[in-house]
Amino acid sequence: MAYRRRLKNKKPPAGWELIEEVIEDFEAQLKEAVNEEHEGRRKNELTWKINRIHWEKNRFIYDVMYVRKAMQRDLYDWLVREKIADGALISKWRKPGYEILCSMLAIQKGNHNFGTTSHCRVPMALRGAQQRITPDVQIGCISCASGDGKFGQPVWWNTPLDEDDVPDAAEQHRA
Repeated sequence: MAYRRRLKNKKPPAGWELIEEVIEDFEAQLKEAVNEEHEGRRKNELTWKINRIHWEKNRFIYDVMYVRKAMQRDLYDWLVREKIADGALISKWRKPGYEILCSMLAIQKGNHNFGTTSHCRVPMALRGAQQRITPDVQIGCISCASGDGKFGQPVWWNTPLDEDDVPDAAEQHRA
C-alpha cells in the first residue's frame, strides 16, 4: 500500500475492503504520473496529470459517499483523517456553483494575479478570445465552471473538444 500515511496499527473501518482496490489503483496512477518522463514539457505541465488523477480519486469517493450513498460516515471520516481523501475539495462540491471544481488551487485567491480566482472558474462563453480554451497554468483545467463541464467533470487540457463545445461569445450575448 502506497498511502501517504500508514495506519498506526489500527484496523480500517468496515467497508474499506470494498473500495481498497480502486484507491490502490488511483495511488498507482499517481505514482506513475510522478515518475513519468518530463523531457520536452514546460515546468507547470508536470503537475497537470497529478491534479487530474487527484480529482478523479476524490470524485470516486464523493460519488460513493453522497451520490450512491454506499459508504458509511466513519469510513469517509477515516479516509479524510488519513489524507487519502481531500475533505476540503469534496465539501466544496456539495455547494452550488462548485459542483465540478477542479482543485482547491483554483479558488485560492493568493495564488493568482489581482487577488482573484483562476480563469478556469470563468465560463468559457464569458472569456476573451485569447483565453477561451487555454488551460490554467497551475492545474491544467480549461473550465470547471458550472455548466461548462463535459461528462460531469471539468474540461481538462487533454479533453477532446468539438467546435460545438466552445461557445461563441457573440452568440451568448444575443441569447
